[in-house]
Amino acid sequence: MDESTVTPEAAEATVRDVVGRIEEAAVVDHAVLHDVLSAVLARGHVLLEDVPGTGKSVIARTIAESMGLEFTRIQFTPDLLPSDVTGSTVYDEQAGEFRFSEGPVFANVVLADEINRAPPKTQAALLEAMEERQVSIDGSTYDLPEPFVVIATQNPIEQEGTFRLPEAQRDRFSVKTSLGYPDLEGEMGLLERRANRRSLSPSVDPIVEPETVRELQELTEEVTVDEKIRRYIIELARTTRRSGHAATGVSPRGVQRVFEAARAAAIIDGRDYVTPDDVKRLAESTMAHRIVLTTEANVEGVAGSDIVRFALQSVDVPAVSPHASDDEPDADESDSGADDADPTDGRSGGAAPAAATAPGEAGGPNADTAPGESGSDGAGASDG
Repeated sequence: MDESTVTPEAAEATVRDVVGRIEEAAVVDHAVLHDVLSAVLARGHVLLEDVPGTGKSVIARTIAESMGLEFTRIQFTPDLLPSDVTGSTVYDEQAGEFRFSEGPVFANVVLADEINRAPPKTQAALLEAMEERQVSIDGSTYDLPEPFVVIATQNPIEQEGTFRLPEAQRDRFSVKTSLGYPDLEGEMGLLERRANRRSLSPSVDPIVEPETVRELQELTEEVTVDEKIRRYIIELARTTRRSGHAATGVSPRGVQRVFEAARAAAIIDGRDYVTPDDVKRLAESTMAHRIVLTTEANVEGVAGSDIVRFALQSVDVPAVSPHASDDEPDADESDSGADDADPTDGRSGGAAPAAATAPGEAGGPNADTAPGESGSDGAGASDG
């Protein structure tokens, strides 16, 4: 792989320009944009789950437009066929031969709108594309364009006539996040933008070229991740697996996606090294959707995000200097006890730190946030 000629400082300025261009058309919380752009730079995919009208489709389109990327939208419905997504072989009467007709998945940014409304067979048509970045039709393999990002949306409040995403497909999304409603000032800004344009839907002009996006993605591969931070990511994942509320915790593939997203977050902040804060900032959006809850957890109202937050409280945060050698002793490097204790279940001998309260217990994280709401003002996105 060739080294990127872009510096982290230049990358930070570029991402700042992209964010500014997106905000010309949409009211969106910076934390949400950070998560989504981290996935884009990490060559990952994004799952946006929220109520209708919060700007999920607008975010996907404006990200593509601001980066000069080709954009397609696939409206998932119960009668959508796999070939409607990937394409099919058709007979060309003039040429007297069969040729491959590309489907809408052949684009840089693919919006899979209401993905949970299509049957599992059609949902599965995205699996090879998302993981292998290619599709296979009638024995032939076709590469997808680079960069390639799937941004899927689903509505959490209307489940009638929908097909729940299987765990294998949810695990292929680097990031899952929600937009929520904007605050008062955000909605005032939304109306101001609408008053200043003629078109019903907002759009933006490109601020960068597709080649720049590819260079930014290459740059993330050069970001340094200290061994202590790698261990920190692994310990967080292992803690979720031992939770008594989790039937299945964060998978090894999920660990890699967290690693990749953290490197992208470092680039967004203009650094060539990852800090523990990068991991902590992305932990919920990169880990929570990978956790399969037990029946008891569902009854008690415990969410995957609660388990991740408890893991963050339970695992010691490493003290890392970007210029320190991995062989240097670290004053904070000690066995957190995560391998000997189950912080959310009494099945092992260790005890969780006093500051951490297991999900579902008194004083623990509250998982009863209404769909479309968020924990902070303005954590939403809407078309402007």
